[in-house]
Amino acid sequence: MKARFHLPSFSGQFQLNLLFVELLKRHPEFFREGVEIASVYGVFPPCLWNGGRSQGGYADKTFMKTVIREFNKRGIPLRFTFTNLMLEKKHLSDERCNAMLRLAGNGQNGVIVASPLLESYLRREYPEFKLTSSTCKRLNTEEGLRAELEKDYHIVVADYDLNNRFDILERLPRKQDVELLVNACCEPECPNRTQHYQDIGMQQIAFCEHIKKTPQIPFDLAKYDPHHLSGCPYSKRNIFAIKNLKTHISPEAIWDKYIPMGFEQFKIEGRTASVPNLIETYMYYMAKPETRDEARFTLLSMMAESGAMSFYVT
Repeated sequence: MKARFHLPSFSGQFQLNLLFVELLKRHPEFFREGVEIASVYGVFPPCLWNGGRSQGGYADKTFMKTVIREFNKRGIPLRFTFTNLMLEKKHLSDERCNAMLRLAGNGQNGVIVASPLLESYLRREYPEFKLTSSTCKRLNTEEGLRAELEKDYHIVVADYDLNNRFDILERLPRKQDVELLVNACCEPECPNRTQHYQDIGMQQIAFCEHIKKTPQIPFDLAKYDPHHLSGCPYSKRNIFAIKNLKTHISPEAIWDKYIPMGFEQFKIEGRTASVPNLIETYMYYMAKPETRDEARFTLLSMMAESGAMSFYVT
């Protein structure tokens, strides 16, 4: 029995995720049966190819090498969220994104893709990276998901509107390669989701162009928010607010329903979530109910000892 979890933000939450990996190694008794960290996903900002969530900031080459080394030496792959839907041919030559792949091109890591243009480029230029088909594609029908599973992807992320459609999930092939996003904060069947993904793509392109030309001037996000993405009321939902959504997958359901059906890939979203929300989410999904308090306390103690508690200061 395996429960392979994919964690958010190898860059922005580097210390938290590394400490959580160490907690799992030191105290397996705190965790449910079969819990593994299958990957940590994200990008090193600024990143023109990034999609799914707008991400600012800056990561230098030394930090990139450190993150890649520390996770990979523990046997944990990085997956780059290169899921920008709005890329053009001219963007394929972006030096920074290509540099990330050259640094991480050791055969351990992967890329999450949504753009056919970028996917074709990656297959040709970086065949050592395993490819994951992104939830940004909105594969929300049985036919669409089945067709994607027939292609050469290491993993296919289902649209989370299908999370509890057991009539569809039961019939899927390659269940062990279907990734389910368990804690989606977006409104189920939201009609604006694809538009928001497109807006995020345009924001990311604009941000990267701004950084190149005028890094000393703050980036005006509102200027590139035509559909009021920043005002979306759902993006701030925490672990407690999502539990009543029909797309929610509980930890009990993972072990009682999904794993017995053959599913083993479970994604936790949260690249822009707060540290307290991520800690609570990790405890909710992976720790045993009777050991959550001790596991949480132990992780917080590890964070305090390492200096990572500074992440609480905003």
